[in-house]
Amino acid sequence: MWIGIDDTDSPEGMCTTYLGAVLVRRLEASGIPVHSLRLIRLNPTIIWKTRGNAAIAIGAEGDPDTAFSIAGSLIEELADLACERTNPGLVVCGDRRPPAAFAEEAITGFCTIEGAIDACIKAGARYRGWKNGRGLIGAVAAVAADLTESTSEYLVYRDVSRRERERIVDAETLARAEEMTFPHTWDTVDAANNVVVCVPHTPDPVLFGIRGESPVWVSLARHLIESEEPAIEALFETNQGTDAHLIRGSTGRLEDGRSYIIAGTVTTSPKTGIGGHVSVRISDGENHLTCMAYEPVKGFREIIRALAPGDRIVACGSYRNTTLNLEKVCILDAPPLRIAGAPLCPSCAKRMTSAGAKKGYKCRRCGERLPDPVIRFEERHLLPGWYEVPPSARRHLARPLCRGSLALPDDVVNVISDPVDWIYSK
Repeated sequence: MWIGIDDTDSPEGMCTTYLGAVLVRRLEASGIPVHSLRLIRLNPTIIWKTRGNAAIAIGAEGDPDTAFSIAGSLIEELADLACERTNPGLVVCGDRRPPAAFAEEAITGFCTIEGAIDACIKAGARYRGWKNGRGLIGAVAAVAADLTESTSEYLVYRDVSRRERERIVDAETLARAEEMTFPHTWDTVDAANNVVVCVPHTPDPVLFGIRGESPVWVSLARHLIESEEPAIEALFETNQGTDAHLIRGSTGRLEDGRSYIIAGTVTTSPKTGIGGHVSVRISDGENHLTCMAYEPVKGFREIIRALAPGDRIVACGSYRNTTLNLEKVCILDAPPLRIAGAPLCPSCAKRMTSAGAKKGYKCRRCGERLPDPVIRFEERHLLPGWYEVPPSARRHLARPLCRGSLALPDDVVNVISDPVDWIYSK
């Protein structure tokens, strides 16, 4: 059977993954062996999320009614039901699981509570929602998810009675773990910006978490880290770091609240606005789209500032309020800059000045006129390939480049007829 749970946390505390780790131990203590523990990240732009929008699924063998009772009692015990935005959902299904398409839509788009209930009924699943029951969406998605690609996360928790206190995790051992296990683990620290990424700052039970490509690597990194005495630990299979939230898109047909991968040509010079946010516009030849690199992405903004009209790129990010909030970009082509300047006078070798709009150039000394500017080309330092935001600004679902995202070879850039198709085919 599969047990799915979502929306038990709140901005003030608790964590659905912690509840899942505790539930595993309660189930096994009651004689129900657990064979799988999953953490499924859902649509990162959904407005109802509390923090990381994670649901959990537990694969087990035993009596579904007993499991349903144990899980329901634990939700009553640990969920932050006093919070207005906390609306837990619980699903237990047997041999039949809800369709994987429901999970895919919950990860890339939007599902309804009614749709989640209908999926439970069709699968013959036991289900319960607390308060408005919105957590049923994530609970159904967690048990329905088909992890064709997965990564791992090792989560270490502190005693819930300490959740208001400052976490004690040794920074030197975090850096050592990153150094010894990268690129097989990632987002432990952001060395370039001197930020610890794997230790949260919210008042919940998580002490720290290590993300990586396999249980072996995250376990190795975890055991290199020194910290206060943990209360409980758990190893999750997850869809983090897979780009599961990204779908193909084109500039004229985007839906608010979804995340896209879009090919286009830069049409404007980048602009830096108030707060250090950088914007640039791209086009598919018919429609235009504004792409944003906000201040928290730090050095990634320099890549966006280096773009110029005519550059061909693939942009990845979430679409909201008519703009694409960038997570990473692939530079397909960045040709030399074409710069027009005033010519030298052929008679007296002095720099000519503009004679007015569409009137060419005139020498102030001798009156000589020329119709056209001098064109020169300036080489670029922006190389083709992928560029990403730093670990401190990366979303859980975003695939880090250390996992092997494409760096496009120069010899194929000019023969890509459909860059999005080419990227996905690899």
